Amino acid sequence: MAQESDVTATYTTDAATGRDAPKKVLIVDDSRVMRSWLRAVLSADQRLNVVGEACDAVEARDYLKAHTADVLTLDIEMPGMSGLDFLTRLMRARPMPVVMMSSLTAAGSDAAIQALSRGAIDCMVKPSSAYGDELTQDICERVYHAACTRPSQLQMRLKSNAGSTVPQQAEAAAPPAYGVGEPCRRGAIILLGASTGGVAALETVLPMLHPDGPPVVVVQHMPGNFLCSFSERLNRQLRQNVYLAQENRVLDRGDIVLAPGNGTHTELRRKDGRWYFQFVPNDPPALHCPSVDVLFSSAVAEAKNVSAALLTGLGRDGAEGLLKLSKAGAKTFGQDEETCVVYGMPRAAKALGAVQEEVALERIGPALRDSRIVKRRPNNPSDTVPMR
Repeated sequence: MAQESDVTATYTTDAATGRDAPKKVLIVDDSRVMRSWLRAVLSADQRLNVVGEACDAVEARDYLKAHTADVLTLDIEMPGMSGLDFLTRLMRARPMPVVMMSSLTAAGSDAAIQALSRGAIDCMVKPSSAYGDELTQDICERVYHAACTRPSQLQMRLKSNAGSTVPQQAEAAAPPAYGVGEPCRRGAIILLGASTGGVAALETVLPMLHPDGPPVVVVQHMPGNFLCSFSERLNRQLRQNVYLAQENRVLDRGDIVLAPGNGTHTELRRKDGRWYFQFVPNDPPALHCPSVDVLFSSAVAEAKNVSAALLTGLGRDGAEGLLKLSKAGAKTFGQDEETCVVYGMPRAAKALGAVQEEVALERIGPALRDSRIVKRRPNNPSDTVPMR
């Protein structure tokens, strides 16, 4: 379970006890059963205080006009105005932390990705059957840490995405294709890890990479169905070829590949000068599957060809793997605190000494791109030397 130090939080203090005041939660869901269940789960955590419930967007709007809340849990599928439409209006009028609740249907997964792109901090799957302590703890952690998101961070994230789509970003930000004097280093590869806030972060970083540049492999923490929707969304919007990793598939220049949520970890292998994938069992069970640490660690033998970055996310997955890559000669980056939705994973890596450069979100794409460019020596055009 993630530690409280994994985010930079803003707190109010209870004058009577001197302790941090519980975060105020508003539950928005058309199902009375779901509202009752969420109230019971969240109220059991002393860091959280459920201050209200709303059965639809209108009730939620009216509540927020008269009261304050630190975080909303918001159902995606509601009668009248959908949760997605309400989220969009809320983020324009009054940006605040929102955790979406989604079903694992194809439509629900697609809407969840849209919500994360439009400003939601996190998205959780509604339980459909029996649940245990692990699920309830996870929900409380994620709602609490969403509530701790600073308004300045949220507004910065929304501002970077406001009024633009991924295709427009790509058209404006993506560099031209490699030309004479700027070939991609043979064997070069880019590795990315992200969790909470990662959808919007990746939609900022990926358009800035060369469309025919080194292959990119991403571990983004989210359910498998969400990953399918996310990869399809990116493939529609980017000039690169985006897909979910397939065992033994060889990576080509211009590929962007997401590790699938299929119950196994995604590792990289190198043979005959080509990168390809191999799936490995989640044994012993890791907290996250697929794991950023597992992906990063699998490329250590080829670290001098690797550029890797840890983006916004709760926890510390990827910190150890990034340290191994850095020690072995990779170029390593971490997203800075000011632009992270949750400064957990990058901070953990920085504390270990794994981050060689800490940069703002909008600079990560160019930094990764430039670290994999080479230039020709004037006295021998056939040779290449890395630009560091």
